[in-house]
Parts: sequence; C-alpha cells; structure tokens
Amino acid sequence: MSGRNASCDTPADLSCPREAWGRPSPTQQHCTSPRCDLPGSAPLRVCFAPGRSFASTPATTALQDMAARKVAIIGAGASGLCALKCCLDEGLVPTCFERSGDIGGLWRFEERPEEGRASIYRSVIINTSKEMMCFSDFPIPEDFPNYMHNSKIMEYFRMYAQRFDLLRHIRFRTSVCHVSKRRNFAATGQWDVVTESEGKQEAAVFDGVLVCTGHHTEAHLPLSTFPGLEKFEGWYLHSRDYKSPQSFSGKQVVVVGTGNSGIDIAVELSHAAKQVFLSTKRGTWVLHRVADGGYPFDFSYLSRFMQLLHSLLPQNASSFFLERKLNTRFDHTLYGLQPRHRILDQHPTINDDLPNRIISGRVLVKPNIQEFTETSAIFEDGSREDIDAVVFATGYSFSFPFLEGCVKVVENQIPLYKFMFPPHLEKPTLAFIGLIQPLGAIMPISELQCRWATRVFKGLQDLPPSADMLADIAQTKEKMAKRYVRSRRHTIQVDYIPYMDELACQVCLHVRRHRGSPPCQGNQGPRCVGRLGLQCPS
Repeated sequence: MSGRNASCDTPADLSCPREAWGRPSPTQQHCTSPRCDLPGSAPLRVCFAPGRSFASTPATTALQDMAARKVAIIGAGASGLCALKCCLDEGLVPTCFERSGDIGGLWRFEERPEEGRASIYRSVIINTSKEMMCFSDFPIPEDFPNYMHNSKIMEYFRMYAQRFDLLRHIRFRTSVCHVSKRRNFAATGQWDVVTESEGKQEAAVFDGVLVCTGHHTEAHLPLSTFPGLEKFEGWYLHSRDYKSPQSFSGKQVVVVGTGNSGIDIAVELSHAAKQVFLSTKRGTWVLHRVADGGYPFDFSYLSRFMQLLHSLLPQNASSFFLERKLNTRFDHTLYGLQPRHRILDQHPTINDDLPNRIISGRVLVKPNIQEFTETSAIFEDGSREDIDAVVFATGYSFSFPFLEGCVKVVENQIPLYKFMFPPHLEKPTLAFIGLIQPLGAIMPISELQCRWATRVFKGLQDLPPSADMLADIAQTKEKMAKRYVRSRRHTIQVDYIPYMDELACQVCLHVRRHRGSPPCQGNQGPRCVGRLGLQCPS
C-alpha cells in the first residue's frame, strides 16, 4: 500500500504506543503522534506522512462493494461491543440485539438477576489488570486503578461505546428468539433472525451472525449430588443470585466451591456472618493479584519470556516452581487447600485476602459435603456443623437455544474450530466470540476473534476443509483432557499468549494474501498484530 510512513512502521519507533501493546505501560495513553490517527482507525490503516495518500486499487474497490453486508450481533457485553467496532471497521452493517436495557453484559451490576444475562455481586473486582485487558485502540485511562471494580469497567465500556459511536447500532430490550439457515444458505450463507421486543416479533435476514452471549448465564446447580438437601430447613442459592452480605449477618454459612466466585464470596461473608465454612472437593491453588515488586500478576507473568520458559521445561517442572512460589506465601497444606492436582492442571483461583481470613478463623476450610440434615451439614471427614445458609459456587452451563440445530452443546462441550466456527456449515457465516476461559484477559482475545471473523464473513479469507477443522477440534480436546482435571470449567480453556498467536496468524494471513505481500514483519500499520506484540506467521 502506498503512503506508508517508514518511520512509523519501524518496530523501534515508539511514537505510537501500540508498538508495545503486548507489554503496555501502566501509564499508557492515546496516541498523540501527529502521524497517527490510531483511535477509530480503519482495519488496515497505517500511519502516513503529510502529503502522502493511499493508492486506489481493485482490492479496495472490492471491499467497498461488500459494504452492505449485514451482521447480527447477539449480546452487548464486552465481546459484543468490540464485535460492533470490528464490523464497522470492515465496512459491514452491524445490528446488535441486547435483551436488557443497557450495555456491559456480565460487568453491569443489578440488584436482581436478569433472566438470560450474567449476574455479579456488588463488590466484584476483575482479576486481570487494565494494562492487559484494554482494547488495542482504546487504552484505559491512566487514573483508573490497575484492578478495576465492576463500576469502573462499565465506565470504560461507556467511554469505548461513545468514542466509536456504537450505541446507535444496538437494539435494547430485544431478545433473539430464533436463528436459522435460509433455504438458499448453501449458496448465500444467509440467516433468518427472529427477534422479540415489547411482545412483538420481527424477522430479518442477515449475511452473518456473531454470538456474543458469553458462558456465565445459566447457573449449574447439581442439587442431586447433595443428599438431604431437600429436608434442609435453611436457605440456599447459587452464587449467581448472591449480591451482598447483609442478609447473612450473624448466620452460619457454608460456601460450596473454591473457584474465584466461591472464594470471593466466602471472604466477603466472613466480615458479616457469624462463621463461614468453605467446602472444597479437591482443594485449589490460590494466586494473588499483586506480584513481586507490587506489579499486577498478569502483567508480570503473561510474557514472552515466561512463555518460553514454560515451553522449554516439562509441565511438571513448571508446576513445581510455581507451586513452591505460592507455598512461600502460605503453605496450602497448613491452610487445608492443598489440591491433589498440579497448579497448571486447573484454571487459576485468584484472591489476596483468603489466607488472612483463614488464619484469623473467620473462614474454616472443610472437605466436600457428604449430606445435609435439617439444620446442619455433614462433611466427608465426619465433622458436622450447624448451618443457616448455603451458597453454591458450582459454576455455569451454557447453551444456545435460539440456534436451531446449528450447534450442539453436550456437558459444556461444543465443537468449534479455534473455539469460534462450527466446522460443518456450508458457508462460514456464524461465529462465537468470547466463548473461552482464558488464562488472562478476555477483551483482547475477543477483539482478535472479531477481526478474524469479520474477514471470513466478507469472503476475504477461507477456513480449512471441514475434515481438517474437525481434526483440529479433536486434537485440542485431547490436549485439554490430558492437561486439566475433569471439570465443566475446563472445556473452553485457552492459554492467553499461544491462543492470541493462533488468532494473530489468521488475521495477518489475510493481510498478506489480500495484498500479495511478503511474510509479515509486524509492519502492516498500527492495527497489524505483529505490532501488538504477537507472533505473525513467517
């Protein structure tokens, strides 16, 4: 492309802050370079010198011809917002359907849980730092804390939506009832989408569909695995319905589950309840947000250097060093949390306060519950405790009832190529965004997923044959089964940097094919993933 500014394409030139996107500065700001119009830039724009212009090519004309393609986006949470942005960048015409009255999805706190939408408690603070979770073209303000309360995350989302004028493309209080292939789908790849708003249904045709509903909407509540619960005279609820500790004041409460929600709730309840019992089936390794030197944990450990170390060492060796470091902070055996599995065999649990609450006796760690009586819980070690309330932090299930026969979810497992594309469709015009459980922030991953999906929707990039995609899915499933303990939460697990690299390869592949360029060297402009600290294919 003509008009490229060589100085701004040089990796050593840091006048554009996205050069170091893989390891951004804690004081990262919007680009102020007069040569760069990065915020709001088009997908393949590059910084250009004054007096230079872009050449018109048949390829750019072809892109303009495809501008009328319509895309339905389901959900206006973190993934839905960046899906809107990426569609607009690519010249597509997006319409986002949001069943509630506002954006934010999981991160918008409401006093009462809403059907079909994720729900959080008032005190939730995100486990990923702002340096690692921001969208690539809209840094989080410098004065925001490194680990943000849900209200600050919502403030960031509103700023993002306003900056890129996204709200006018969202239809609030509109539920998606059905998404089905059109009769000529094999030729057109189009979808019939039926929505409902204020009791009235409406049908429309779309050229592509992006599903951005997440995986924290349906509470998994395995009541049948807890004998005697039906005669328990206290009350119980899923963590999805927990909002604040006030109603538990002076009560004896047992929290079942040691994932992030379970431990957060146990710690918070311990300040109000008479006694909190934390019941765990297999124990857990507890990481903390603050790493050596006071830096955010993910900022320090999600790096190329650490990834290289993990690739060179056997997994058992990596686990040994990480476990020793965590036990230096507090001995997991002494605190009753020592699991039977290794640290890299599970999704991490992150909490800074649990050791203090345990050592002060406010939280007592217990094994799995064997059975309930009318007024107590009996644990597998034979101990019995009087209980007033139970909070089940037992995870979530996900399903997509509006997709008529297009995908099938069995025990939280769904066969998707790169966790995005159904492998059997005649046309690749359906993609799932954010249906992953990353060891890191989800927002940058969703953004790269959207960049890839929109290019596929436009026909600028093909997916592999169905057989190859199915083989890749089977291989990924086999790797996860070997690595992780068997759990519903480990069916959509991805490692942050390797998975981002996989997506980056796909995005930059389009750039090189579309332009007939040589292998990517990270110089395809400010939106090139090679400049985002990711590994483009050679």
